[in-house]
Amino acid sequence: MKKIVLTLTMILSLTTVFAQENEKELLKKTEEAVAKIKEDKPNGWVKKGTFTFLANQASFNNWLAGGQSNISGNIGLNYDFNYKKDSWNWDNKVIAGYGLTKIKGQEMQKSDDRFQFNSLLGKRASATGNWYYSAFFNFKTQFDSGFDLASGIKTSHFFSPAYFQFGPGMLWKKSDNLKVNFAPATSKLIIVHPHFTDLGSSFGVEQGKSTRYEFGAAINGYYKFNIMENVSVENILNLYSNYLDTPQNVDVDYTLNIAMKINKYMSTNFAFQAIYDDNAFSGFQTRQVIGVGVNFGF
Repeated sequence: MKKIVLTLTMILSLTTVFAQENEKELLKKTEEAVAKIKEDKPNGWVKKGTFTFLANQASFNNWLAGGQSNISGNIGLNYDFNYKKDSWNWDNKVIAGYGLTKIKGQEMQKSDDRFQFNSLLGKRASATGNWYYSAFFNFKTQFDSGFDLASGIKTSHFFSPAYFQFGPGMLWKKSDNLKVNFAPATSKLIIVHPHFTDLGSSFGVEQGKSTRYEFGAAINGYYKFNIMENVSVENILNLYSNYLDTPQNVDVDYTLNIAMKINKYMSTNFAFQAIYDDNAFSGFQTRQVIGVGVNFGF
């Protein structure tokens, strides 16, 4: 009798254990399925961002090959806050950066200075597919004053220049990491302080004025992908043609960001930006920043 009771007790215990394990496994699979559904089709706000600090330093002392001691630092912010509900999409991105460089024997200079806010609202055009009716808004300016290196004359400062773009269009969106917006009726406004146009035009704004209005077509593209597990590549392209003045001269603003992750908090970062705007400068403006950085994700 004792053996029977012991056997039944063991069978009951094993059955309970297996039942608990099966329940845990089923619960885990259910949670994974729900998480995948939320990932594929999130509802509500999805927020994520990265704060980066880059530092570079070089020191030379009696170095016969030549060289100048220097130190530089850059901080950057890349923050997304996107909203999705049913057939609606609202994508928002803030990009900000500021950097300083000190070369021995020279005054401290800016190496980076920018603030940009992009907002893109979309309403799905059909029950299925990747096309949306859209409206976009873009704002760009800088934080600090800029100076001409040869003369030392101030050429820009906060909100001067400031660029605004907005207009309706059509959005093709495969995912948050791959999308292109076409806006054939885009308004563009450029603002500068009047003291920059006292002696001539500045950033396309005519002498004696503080604003310039343009009307044209804009194409904005975004593509982010991983070339390997710890290396991400982000591409941001903005094209604009002004119907009212030399529409064949297309304004180009392209940014490439590559992050090579070392560990949770450190990475090697490379940033390249090329701008063509013949109203501001008759040629390409380029900047390049590379360094080992400390990253904080949030």
